[in-house]
Amino acid sequence: MAQGRSLCWNGLTIVPSLLTCIFMKIYENSQINRNIHFVAIGGGTGLSTLLRGLKNYTKNITAIVTVSDDGGSSGRLRKNLGIIPPGDIRNCLVALSASESLMADLFQYRFQDGTGLEGHSFGNLFLVALSEVVGDFDKAIKESSKVLAIRGKVLPATLDTVVLKAKMEDNTIVEGESNITGSEKKIRRVFLKPANPKPQKEVIEVLKEAEVIIFGPGSLYTSVIPNLLVPEICNIIKDLKAIKIYVCNVMTQPGETDGFTAGDHIKAIFDHTGYKLFDYVLLNKGTPTQLLDKYRAEGAYPVEIDLHDITAMGVEVIIDDLISESNLVRHNPDKLVKAILELTMRKT
Repeated sequence: MAQGRSLCWNGLTIVPSLLTCIFMKIYENSQINRNIHFVAIGGGTGLSTLLRGLKNYTKNITAIVTVSDDGGSSGRLRKNLGIIPPGDIRNCLVALSASESLMADLFQYRFQDGTGLEGHSFGNLFLVALSEVVGDFDKAIKESSKVLAIRGKVLPATLDTVVLKAKMEDNTIVEGESNITGSEKKIRRVFLKPANPKPQKEVIEVLKEAEVIIFGPGSLYTSVIPNLLVPEICNIIKDLKAIKIYVCNVMTQPGETDGFTAGDHIKAIFDHTGYKLFDYVLLNKGTPTQLLDKYRAEGAYPVEIDLHDITAMGVEVIIDDLISESNLVRHNPDKLVKAILELTMRKT
């Protein structure tokens, strides 16, 4: 939709913001009833942000979540118990919870002290304990979904135990997600060990049914790409007719995407998968200047939009106001989802 233009209808001037509201109401009342299936792929806070917005428009959502986290509570549980790290899955479950309930707050509660408990979140411990009770982690996710009354479905990309490794610019190999981002070296490429994990059994069928697939937002090398390194996932996505959208990060991430443009993010995904995996990219059109000094001090900068390089890769660019007006430069769930729904309506 063109920016800064108005539509005159029956003597009534309708500004773009009002058109967007009308657009969303039409979508809510019609397209949702057609059960358009959205699949979101990623991990970390970025994926949770997207899900928190998307659940307000549909229940037909599946989140495919990375399982290579080895830091914090998840990393400790993974190391001590040999389980899939539960943190990103927990965050997605809470994000899709039908309401901000006491149970959702409980899942996010983090113990501040206590020998062995300090730093663990209740939700992580709940998932681990429940997996012991019901027999496997996959069932524990499904039962937790019922407890939280989530609007959608959460699936780990794989149930295999995988380790994320990276080849750095100086050809050294760094093992473990937390070590990769903390290495202070430029990442050349990431890969999984073992190299050919099997996707969780429902993932392929869910992807085949998807009408809209969303990649990100989230850490490029440690949240988005690891899911696509599961060979069967990548191979099925490349041939799907679904609308495929990449939500690029607003800011660069120190230790991971220092100096990256939007085109660099896209190129990294295409290079790792070997395919042009999506046709559209959503980019934020501006960052509040009053927040930039804070981020510069942390080594983070707005992601530059290199329009020519992106279009040369055959990707259509959609630029919109996508961030929250707060003390953090992050995607606003509602703004992000409205941009996705507008694109979906244009293309379906």
